[in-house]
Amino acid sequence: MATIKDVAAKAGVTATTVSRVLNNRGYISEATRAKVMEAMRQLNYQPNEVARSLSKQRTDTIGVIVPHIVHPYFAKLISSLEAACAKQKYKMLLCSTKGEPDKNQEFLELFAGSRVSGIILCSGKTDVKILARLAVPIVCIERDAAEGIATIHCDNYQGGVLATEHLIACGCRRLLHFGAVEGLGMPADQRGAGFRDVCQAHGIWHQERTSPFEAYRSMAYYEEIEKALREEPETDGIFASSDLIAAQVIQVCGELQKKIPTEIKLVGYDDTQIAQLTLPQITTIHQPTEEMAELAVHTILKNRDGSEEPEDRKLAVSLVKRGTT
Repeated sequence: MATIKDVAAKAGVTATTVSRVLNNRGYISEATRAKVMEAMRQLNYQPNEVARSLSKQRTDTIGVIVPHIVHPYFAKLISSLEAACAKQKYKMLLCSTKGEPDKNQEFLELFAGSRVSGIILCSGKTDVKILARLAVPIVCIERDAAEGIATIHCDNYQGGVLATEHLIACGCRRLLHFGAVEGLGMPADQRGAGFRDVCQAHGIWHQERTSPFEAYRSMAYYEEIEKALREEPETDGIFASSDLIAAQVIQVCGELQKKIPTEIKLVGYDDTQIAQLTLPQITTIHQPTEEMAELAVHTILKNRDGSEEPEDRKLAVSLVKRGTT
């Protein structure tokens, strides 16, 4: 089996240079990097990941915790995070809590034991004392965190404002919002605050509907939507806090023979793939998921030595008009 010294001899460089190529540390010219990689290929050299992690105290891995894998928004975010990690020559270790809050601590301890270079947390609430004692850079995406933890949010309040102003501009005068989850406060609840403030400013009849935790966990909102539309049949505009909910609004409206967009106009949120797969396609609020992912990974790498002060970053959102309005 080839060793690092064999690779060095084959490439005509020092073992230290090979090590720097493997660990992506320090300046290496592209020509030298190419020679080392070619020598590794010819010798079928496989780096010892365990030995490398022990020598560096950290693996070139970033841990990610999400509440769902199949939810369109998190599927898009996971893909963006994986691409952002790969761009920096890092691997991604993914865990899903499936809506079970207790899983957060279990996965955090797993990551700490696995010597990850950082953790991106997109799920649940965790005691800040637990996060602090991990002694590893942590970034929270779209979740509240205590002081001392880096966070990345989109401007959820502005998203609610944009969606509601658009519905009113389209002529809607009786608005429903499907948003907050009962007993689960999240930054996304600010979308409802934006909705509420715009409706009150314009004197528009409005109603906010919360969802039971089980609907959030199972991603099944059909019954809640049907109940709301039967109770409020004069509704002419709906703001849904996700494209997933918006797609189910289209299903319910089809069942109730309410035409979109002539009878009811609809705005979703996230701008996931599902927004372009429905008929009509969903007008929605676009979140810059790729930018969020790259910023999260960049923050992890920047904070590896603990010298950077954690920041709270808020990114702008925008309205994407499609067929439901």
